[in-house]
Order: sequence, then structure tokens, then C-alpha cells
Amino acid sequence: MRIRPAAALTGALIGMSALFLSPAAARADQADPVDHADQVTDQSRHTVTVAHRGASAYAPENTLAAVDAADDLGITWVENDVQRTKDGELIVMHDTTLNRTTDVEEVFPDRAPWKISDFTLDEIQQLDAGSWFSAKFAGEGVPTLEDYLDRVEHNHQKLLLELKAPELYPDIERQTLRELRRAGWLDRRHVQHKLIVQSFGADAVKQVHDLRPDVKTGFLGTPAVEDLATYSEFADQINPSYKTIDADYVDAVHEVDGAHGRPFEVYAWTVNDAQTAVDVAHMGVNGIITNNPDVVRDALEDAGYEVPGAPAAVS
Repeated sequence: MRIRPAAALTGALIGMSALFLSPAAARADQADPVDHADQVTDQSRHTVTVAHRGASAYAPENTLAAVDAADDLGITWVENDVQRTKDGELIVMHDTTLNRTTDVEEVFPDRAPWKISDFTLDEIQQLDAGSWFSAKFAGEGVPTLEDYLDRVEHNHQKLLLELKAPELYPDIERQTLRELRRAGWLDRRHVQHKLIVQSFGADAVKQVHDLRPDVKTGFLGTPAVEDLATYSEFADQINPSYKTIDADYVDAVHEVDGAHGRPFEVYAWTVNDAQTAVDVAHMGVNGIITNNPDVVRDALEDAGYEVPGAPAAVS
């Protein structure tokens, strides 16, 4: 039996948000109802491979080079992390500080602890976000979300967008949706086929769902089975670390219908070797997020899984 909770459960456990798009804007963006059926995968046939922070085993994470590396490997889905600068611009970076993946300590040595929120976009664009990974990528910059969306679109790829540490950036949910709309990513084609928004913050996921109910959303984490009914009010996916799940948990998640009335999907992270990928796929997950998307894709294909977005076989 599919579990569909009463709406009141959400308000009891997750803080409600009062932020909504205007009715006129919502009508303009949602002229046609969106059917997410094409995004729901039957695990007996499909397992989606998602390039974590781009193909981050082959290029510096969350850069345009990592997007292109995934494209070069024939990977359709890429994942990224969105945060906000001191002057209110959206950029793509995983850590809330700049020092691990840029040369900020050299360029701005007196600005410790180098929080993203303490730097303007102009300052961040002075940084090298590639040399830490390899000299080959020296000079690679930190992309804005706008530039990142343009590159993903140019490559005909799809995006699993994470709102990183949303508690640090009030109203980043609305701002991100505004940027997605401006870039053309909230039309019916993108919403139905090319976009998922996820976060570790349940309130942020709920906020996105409240503002744009048509957008597919995912909660990052491993909620207790008894709490899944609450998440189903505003999420379509439960996306846990693969180390925290087993086949019984995945089956239990699939027994609950998500926000669009279809069984919850499970995208597990971060799986980087062939055998683990096959083991996790056998648990019944719908997708695998990985730094090594070619390794995971090839292992799944060899194990008999159909991998959406995989290049056609050469005859």
C-alpha cells in the first residue's frame, strides 16, 4: 500500500514557509501541467548515473571543466552545489569556505577563515579554482550559477542542483528559482526532463516545493522510515549516503509516494568503484551519484542495467 499522509504532518515536523511566487508568475511559468513520469525509473530496467560536482575525478569539482569532462564521457546528469557571495551573487562551490579548492590564501592572506559569504563575486573571480587539482587546469575559475547553467544547457545535459548550507543564505531558494527562470530552466521542458533541486535542509526543499510545486525535489539524507510520510509532502526523492542504506530501506522508501504522487526515488551517493556501484544498484536504487561516472556507468551496463543517457553501442 502506498503511503499518502495528511498534510498536517508536515507542519508538525517541518517549519512552514510563507514565501511564494506571485500567482501571475506561477501561472506564466506553469501554463501546462508537468508530468514527471519520464523521470521515474523502474529499477528493474534503469539506474541513472550522476556526475558528482561534475566528473570530479577528472577535473576540478564544480567547475565548467568538470561539466565538460562529464560531457566528454557521455554523462547526461551532473550535480552541483549553489551558494551566495557577500554581494548577493550565486556561485557554484561545495565548501562554505574558499581555501580547499582555490588559491584564496595566497590572494587574500589576511581574510581567514575565507568564507564565501565574506567575499564579493569580483574577489572570487580573481581566484584560481583549478591548480589545486592539476596544473592542466590552472586558471579555471569559480563559475556563477548563470555560467554553469549556460554550460550544462550548451552540452545538452541535465542538472541535479543542490542548495548548499541554505541556513547561511536566507531566501536562497527563491533567488535560485529566479535565476533558473531567467536562464530558461523553469519552462515545461526543463522542469519535466532536465532539473532536480535537492538539499540536506528539509525546510529548503519544502520552500522550493512551495514556491514551485512543479519542480522535482530531493531530500539529502536517510530519514527514518516512519518519518517518510512527512517528506512525501514536498519531496520526490530520498537521496542518502550509500553507506547508510540496504535493500530493505530502499524498498521501504519506494513504498511511499512522493510529492507528485509517484513512488519516492532513491539516488545514493557517493559511489566511486565498479563493485560498490553494482552492489548498490542491486539494493534497488534509482540513481547513483559518483565522482567516476564512466566507471559506474560501465559497471552497471556490464551487470545488465540500462543506464539512461549512456552513449549508444557502436555496431
